[in-house]
Amino acid sequence: MKKPSIALLSSTVLLLSAILPLTAGAQDIVRHKLPNSDFPIAQAVTIPPGATIHFISGQVPPTVNKGADPNSQAAFGDMKTQTVGVLTKIQDILKGMGLSMGDVVKMQVFLVGDPAKGGKADMAGFMEGYTQFFGGKQPNLPARAAFQIAALANPGWLVEIEVVAAKK
Repeated sequence: MKKPSIALLSSTVLLLSAILPLTAGAQDIVRHKLPNSDFPIAQAVTIPPGATIHFISGQVPPTVNKGADPNSQAAFGDMKTQTVGVLTKIQDILKGMGLSMGDVVKMQVFLVGDPAKGGKADMAGFMEGYTQFFGGKQPNLPARAAFQIAALANPGWLVEIEVVAAKK
């Protein structure tokens, strides 16, 4: 039996190493929809080889009422206002990195129970803010988890959001 030469093996490895990144990079980021649903999140997102993944630290709401106690909800607004403020901050961070909200593939949302809502997280208020960024004119939906937690670092904050973005 004739053995392949080292030169032949080396050239095959070089050829494959040149071709494989091209085929891997040709794949798109795939967002798997929730079956039979128009809810504005993805069931899953598949990121192909060659995509760059960006982890954005948790962002908290900006102050909307500078005259209010900086440790009060009055300083930051209701859930919708806080959600829009946080997602606007994330949008600005992404823009500074050459990315957009359409590049967000994963989102983790931390919600504090709103005393005005009986201690329950105001999911309706959150969704009112969220859908201004996802599911309407911007159809690229992220996989998402939302948690109600006991508190955030500032007693006035009702929401913190961290995201992962990816781009080919």
